[in-house]
Amino acid sequence: MEKRWGNVAVSDIRRTTVQQWVADLGGVRAPTTVIRAHGVLASILDDAVDDRRLLTNPARGVKLPRKAKKPHVYLSHRQVHDIAEASKHPELVLTLAYCGLRWGEAAGLQVKHLDMLRRRILVERNAVEVAGVFEVGTPKGHKRRSVPFPRFLAERLAKQCEGKGSDALVFPGHHGQFLRQPRVRSGADAETRARDSWFSAALHDAGAPRVTPHDLRHTAASFAVSAGANVKAVQRMLGHSSAAMTLDVYADLFEDDLNAVADRLDEAVSAQIVGKTWASD
Repeated sequence: MEKRWGNVAVSDIRRTTVQQWVADLGGVRAPTTVIRAHGVLASILDDAVDDRRLLTNPARGVKLPRKAKKPHVYLSHRQVHDIAEASKHPELVLTLAYCGLRWGEAAGLQVKHLDMLRRRILVERNAVEVAGVFEVGTPKGHKRRSVPFPRFLAERLAKQCEGKGSDALVFPGHHGQFLRQPRVRSGADAETRARDSWFSAALHDAGAPRVTPHDLRHTAASFAVSAGANVKAVQRMLGHSSAAMTLDVYADLFEDDLNAVADRLDEAVSAQIVGKTWASD
């Protein structure tokens, strides 16, 4: 971006010029990269407007490329358990896949956040790695939530907490520190990916599709829906800001609900018509 705009006075920047730059950049860069670059430029020009060096921001209102929506990969129960048993952190894999926690939420999870009697996980911390340093804060959206975990996980999580104090991490990394999120590289062969991290190695050994730890949230959502959970329950489990967001992200999981609506309409119409026919007879 500096190469294109570094020597241009802000007063000389026009919307048509920004639009052409976005189009040119889109020819050689991915949509996400273009959107981020445009965001940096627009932010700089916002400051220029605030300082009254510009009347309006010429970068605002520019048409940006659309990001292609990546299809979700939903794993089966067998695949999840195969990955877990092939990994060095099986309880973590199962927790991500059945409870839908984000990586930072799982990394920041402490023993005191587990209610073994009620089988609940209290999600109130988020440990995110930024430039090699972990920053601990509240979950995304700053909302605490209580997430249930299945009975089969209770004993495994209990063993994971044996001998630990209440403030200890449930899933620690080296020397009891926060566990770093494993890399899952694209564009590399299976053996290279397997060497990248313990998670990639587990995928390779289990013969599972290429997914990231974050993708296990999608599987958690699919398990919940297939078990009969409604959209509000899935929203609460995943910590989405609204049910509308959950429907937007996982509309494909509720296709059967749409079919059920059509079936109920058929039944209602049939009942009305048959009832009317009998009455006329």
